Amino acid sequence: MMLKRYPLPVLRPFVKILWVSEQTSIQWPAEFDREHVLPTGCMHLVFRLSDQPLRIFDGVEDATGQTIGHTIVGGARSTFYVRDISKPSCSVGVMLLPGAAGLLFGVPADELAERHTLLEDLWGRSVNSIREQLFEARSPELQLDILESLLAARLPAVRGLHPAVAHALEQFWPTTDVRKIVTASGYSHRQFIALFRRAVGLTPKLYCRVLRFQHALERAATDRLASWVDLAIDTGYSDQSHFSREFREFAGVTPEQYRKTSPSSVNHLPILRRPR
Repeated sequence: MMLKRYPLPVLRPFVKILWVSEQTSIQWPAEFDREHVLPTGCMHLVFRLSDQPLRIFDGVEDATGQTIGHTIVGGARSTFYVRDISKPSCSVGVMLLPGAAGLLFGVPADELAERHTLLEDLWGRSVNSIREQLFEARSPELQLDILESLLAARLPAVRGLHPAVAHALEQFWPTTDVRKIVTASGYSHRQFIALFRRAVGLTPKLYCRVLRFQHALERAATDRLASWVDLAIDTGYSDQSHFSREFREFAGVTPEQYRKTSPSSVNHLPILRRPR
């Protein structure tokens, strides 16, 4: 079960959605023990309340994997990663918007991008007591209340995105003309990219590519009968070949393989168990 909540007004410039995921049983058949987690362009803060820590793999053939931990910051990514889903889990988390990294964690987003970071390394030992509070709350609604209050207390009273970055984020869909937006900002190309990466974690061009990929996934989810050719053209790709290359880069599978799996969540794609 997934419970989602839009944030309080004070959090809306920095928080996209808060969520609780309760899996009392394994979500997929036993032959699926891993999943591809697809890039969203956002950062993620997650408290895993079950015994199993986050475990990731270098790829499908990696039999060992790497154990990360129970409280994790997932930086903005430009491609998928492979996660263990072999056991039930329960998590409380939040999807963070550009600009949140510096305010919540005290570091630029590009220092956290493309990897997982233990929250303890950013917030210290207080993380353990926060996880205990969330675990003891039990009720998903109360868990979201606790997380929401925690985030609100950590944000400064007045501070926001750099105006040039905020303007770019407003303009980057439907347009993806980075050069035009950089020119309008009044900054040099190098200065603007540095500002943008510190706030978002990705370069403007890469962020726009992930954004376009996300729009294609949303279209595919709402119109399962649409051809990939139509989806590619409608979401700004030059042709189906261009679309297929980028899809495989971001998702690790072809568009047709993705559709055959029919994931219940557009950004979580289960993959078959590999022989031991």
